[in-house]
Amino acid sequence: MEINGVAHTFITAGNFATARAFYRQLLPFLGLAVVADSENTFYCVGGRTGFGIHAPAPEYAGQRFRQGSVGLHHHCFRARERGDVDEVHDFLVKLGAKIIHGPREDGFAPGYYSVLFEDPDGTRLEINHVPGKGLFAPGAQIGGGYADGTQNG
Repeated sequence: MEINGVAHTFITAGNFATARAFYRQLLPFLGLAVVADSENTFYCVGGRTGFGIHAPAPEYAGQRFRQGSVGLHHHCFRARERGDVDEVHDFLVKLGAKIIHGPREDGFAPGYYSVLFEDPDGTRLEINHVPGKGLFAPGAQIGGGYADGTQNG
């Protein structure tokens, strides 16, 4: 068996109304189409990707994501072109998103270029572009903190 990509990712938002307002702008900008928008779910699909948010159970309302805690570390969307990373960065700045790092190259894969940011609940999101075959190129090896075990924050 060989999987055919990731079908979808859902996260739970601590403040659903604020998160939905953020994702209502971000996801369509990334080319995803809204397929569900209700009082407790917002879900978009496009580019062979599904991404959605759910409202929290009442006892978790208002909580924020804690980077480094058990569960999701971050979610990364793949851009088709390097310039897309710059374009989404400009959009995120206008949106008022918290930028962890602006567009830059990292050693995770040959040509790895990304922007890292947070949604209103502090969930980390990334947009990256890796040209060519990336880690599947002959002789390519994973780099950065994933290679030496320091990737944590």
